Amino acid sequence: MSLPPEKASELKEIIHQQLLKMDVHGRIREVLAETIREELAPEHQRLSTEDLIKALRQRGIVDDVMKELKFLSDMNETERTSAPKPSTHFVEREPPVLKKTNIDPTRRYLYLQVLGGKAFLEHLQEPEPLPGQICSTFTLCLHFRNQRFRSKPVPCACEPDFQDGFLLEIHKDSLGDGSKMVDATTMLSICDPVHMVLIKTDTFGETTLVASYFLEWRSVLTAENGITNVAVELLGVGTESKVSVGVLNIRLEMYPQLNKTLSSEITSTQFALERQKTAEKERLFLVYAKQWWREYLQIRPNHNARLVKIFAQDENGVNRPVCSYVRPLRAGRLLDTPRQAARFVSLLGHERAPVIGGGGGKQEQWCTLLAFLCRSKGDCEDHANLLCSLLLGFGLEAFVCVGTKAKGVPHTWVMTCGSDETITFWESLTGHRYLHRPVNPDDPPLAEQPKPLYPYRTIGCIFNHQKFFGNCQPSDAVELCVFDLHDESKWKPMSGEAIKSVCPPGSTSSVPPFPPLCASTIDAAVTSNEIEVQLRILVSEHRKDLGLSTVWDDQLSYLLSPALAAYELERTTGVSAGNEEFQDAVRRAVPDGHTFKGFPIHFVHRNARRAFATCLRSPFCEEIICCRGDQVRLAVRVRVFTYPESACAVWIMFACKYRSVL
Repeated sequence: MSLPPEKASELKEIIHQQLLKMDVHGRIREVLAETIREELAPEHQRLSTEDLIKALRQRGIVDDVMKELKFLSDMNETERTSAPKPSTHFVEREPPVLKKTNIDPTRRYLYLQVLGGKAFLEHLQEPEPLPGQICSTFTLCLHFRNQRFRSKPVPCACEPDFQDGFLLEIHKDSLGDGSKMVDATTMLSICDPVHMVLIKTDTFGETTLVASYFLEWRSVLTAENGITNVAVELLGVGTESKVSVGVLNIRLEMYPQLNKTLSSEITSTQFALERQKTAEKERLFLVYAKQWWREYLQIRPNHNARLVKIFAQDENGVNRPVCSYVRPLRAGRLLDTPRQAARFVSLLGHERAPVIGGGGGKQEQWCTLLAFLCRSKGDCEDHANLLCSLLLGFGLEAFVCVGTKAKGVPHTWVMTCGSDETITFWESLTGHRYLHRPVNPDDPPLAEQPKPLYPYRTIGCIFNHQKFFGNCQPSDAVELCVFDLHDESKWKPMSGEAIKSVCPPGSTSSVPPFPPLCASTIDAAVTSNEIEVQLRILVSEHRKDLGLSTVWDDQLSYLLSPALAAYELERTTGVSAGNEEFQDAVRRAVPDGHTFKGFPIHFVHRNARRAFATCLRSPFCEEIICCRGDQVRLAVRVRVFTYPESACAVWIMFACKYRSVL
């Protein structure tokens, strides 16, 4: 693939600068003069290009130049170990990592190119970004058959300049004979769409979900030359799911080219059959769900007020069975334990779906997993669905619970049933776990009853990818509930076959497949160091405004590290360790007659200025930062713990020691 002219000129400029830096031109002149003197007779001083290249090779100059210009490997090594340099233009916030892609000639690939966008009318008045100015950006995220891709960020504009290509392997999952080249007929049976999610990132780093679209790629199977161009109209999300937000120009190319293409009649017939089959299954499930609900209401009249949720709307306003939002999700080597999974989910931001206008009503929007992960934030339902999926992947019997918290606020959380009938509630927004011990209302008044520690008040239903139960006990209060799921007088089940018909696997439904989790792209050591340096500057400036000098104690700062590691370990496992060693080290570092004060705080973002502003609102922290006294020494330590999807836990500890003067 050839480079566009502007990229080619940029590459030439980089090479030119590198040659100037190495003074290659001067060295060539020296070799040229030396070669003429040594190897040619005075009467015949004509030198060919080949002779000169040969002389440069012999003296090792060509090798030196090539070593300096090894972009693919050496640059990546330096990027991992050194802090990224500030760019002179907005470009990406993370430097691009160039990768070589090994193409297997026995496999089929779909090359998807995004060739710009148009009609993003919300950004019609957006000014051109000035050099060095940070502006809002669009990023396109793709998922296809267990492969995920992310475009380079481009400035938000009416016609955003997307120029990206993605190589999607169609043969990713086993389709029978692995050595056989998959043909057009077999590919027609692969009904997985390309899920595209468009994210907007503002100048403060806040992300917004702009659009979520399922691209039908199989139209390329009918193209004569194996190439087809598609104009994709993106619709908004939530309340704006019927409003166009813009158009993307997409080119699809099959590689290698098909020997035999399909006729458009065959593909359109296949699509119609798939739609018909899916619609029929969804219709039958709807009929069954209505019948189940009628039977549920017959049990008690007040069941009508219980939070029994059978369907939920996704970001595109499509009603889906709640069971389809959950399925076993294995995190590979990215997460090791169920508790670590709970910690990871709690680090993803909590944000309710936006509502236009007042009224205080909650806009319902259960996001597909790709949209939730790409935006890195969502509502409690998104968190609970992801945590339940991860716990199912770890082999636990997990359910999503739908009910209320205090003051009747609707809420979802996760429950696991142990093989010894132990019931554990998992709060997906915090990672906290609570044991459930039911209160027996028939016990005598003086009998001691367990005091619930969990914040949940009522529970209407529970579900996972295979089961759905409606709570039909006399009271829906969580503290009175008995979770004997085999007792149909307490929990009314839905038919497993009915659920299986509309929830994968086992259904050709419109439910999108789950994407795999991605490893973090954050360098924990570099990021920790950057935030720490910024905080030192902010503290020094703040103290200077108060007329105070600042002296940093690097050794004391380093001694704070074990405490931060222990705090994160405790959040993840519930086990506290290493406190004795930390206290002993601090006692040794603080001389007699001196006072030590420390203040730890936890964030899920990496913005040093925001973190500092939050810290100053705490009187304890402000007391340390603005400490006055004799021989005042300040310390700050930052530790970033990375998790999948670039989620991170940021622990900061401010400390000071000073001579106590009475």
